[in-house]
Amino acid sequence: MKTFSLLRTLILSLALLASGPSFAAVKKEFNVCWTIYAGWMPWGTIANEKIIDKWASKYGIKINIVQLNDYIESINQYTAGQFDGCTMTNMDALTIPAAGGVDSTALITGSYSEGNDGIVLKGVNKKLSDLKGMSVYLPALSVSHYLLVRGLEKAGLQEKDVKVVNTSDADIVSAFGTSGVKAAVAWNPQLSVIKKSPQTTEVFSSSAVPGELIDMMVVNTATLHDNPALGKALTGAWFEMMAKMQAGDTQALSAMAADSGTDLAGYQAQLKTTHLFPTPSATEAFVASPDLAKTMQRVAAFSFDKGLLGEGAQSADFIGMAFPGNQTLGDKANIRLRFDDSYLKMAAAGQL
Repeated sequence: MKTFSLLRTLILSLALLASGPSFAAVKKEFNVCWTIYAGWMPWGTIANEKIIDKWASKYGIKINIVQLNDYIESINQYTAGQFDGCTMTNMDALTIPAAGGVDSTALITGSYSEGNDGIVLKGVNKKLSDLKGMSVYLPALSVSHYLLVRGLEKAGLQEKDVKVVNTSDADIVSAFGTSGVKAAVAWNPQLSVIKKSPQTTEVFSSSAVPGELIDMMVVNTATLHDNPALGKALTGAWFEMMAKMQAGDTQALSAMAADSGTDLAGYQAQLKTTHLFPTPSATEAFVASPDLAKTMQRVAAFSFDKGLLGEGAQSADFIGMAFPGNQTLGDKANIRLRFDDSYLKMAAAGQL
């Protein structure tokens, strides 16, 4: 899924050249992208119901929210500068744009997976320890890979005890449906389809590692710095939709369900395993918690072990990360991923 091909190396090299603050400029039109996932479905409805148009107009700008079909490709396009913002997980934000030299800001940590990612085996009454010796199909070097390693740790196993078979998120359902495949790791909505297969057992899920697989809207730091209107509009639109969802707006929820290829009941089932932060204050508390830095330290260690922090990385501390309260991890001279709570504070105070 994420392989360091010649094309990707070229993309990251170009991104590194274009990532400095001197390339930022005041803009009036912005493009952000998103892909299908339970915690990101609100972005599609925010666009379709023109909520983003209302907030963008308030600040005299235009924001185009674009759905893309391939998750990793969407992040690659963001890294190459084709989008100003993109939905991605905390791990992928570190290993793709940050590792590619693009200084990025987690503007909205909208949710974390609390069962939306899982390991499924064919057969009833299976256990996590049954993975030993199996071929496990998953998008290699993704959060699914991370979840597998965390599950193996819980079972007293190591990655060398299994064989990882790289399978894209778009192909994971069909792969699991073939007779030779006995184990797979997936995220929703694909996970929900796999779990409906007869005679299967989910042996581990992200509910066992809450707060580690985080779903974010990431924006280019230099662009955000010179265009705070972008941050205000995106944050305002997001929490307007969160309020609608908390109020049980069936029209909005049904639209999200349709976009994700299910019905209202199906999407609501996915939301039960998605820890959405309903308010700016709740999101701010999560971002400000010391647990976030601990999680990112674990993610950085995994990423370094897999060679995902770039060819020049000598340790897991190669890429610096910044958190609220002037806390940092890694190389302070190479800060490339920032968790910002300033727009959350504005939203919580009713200042947007």
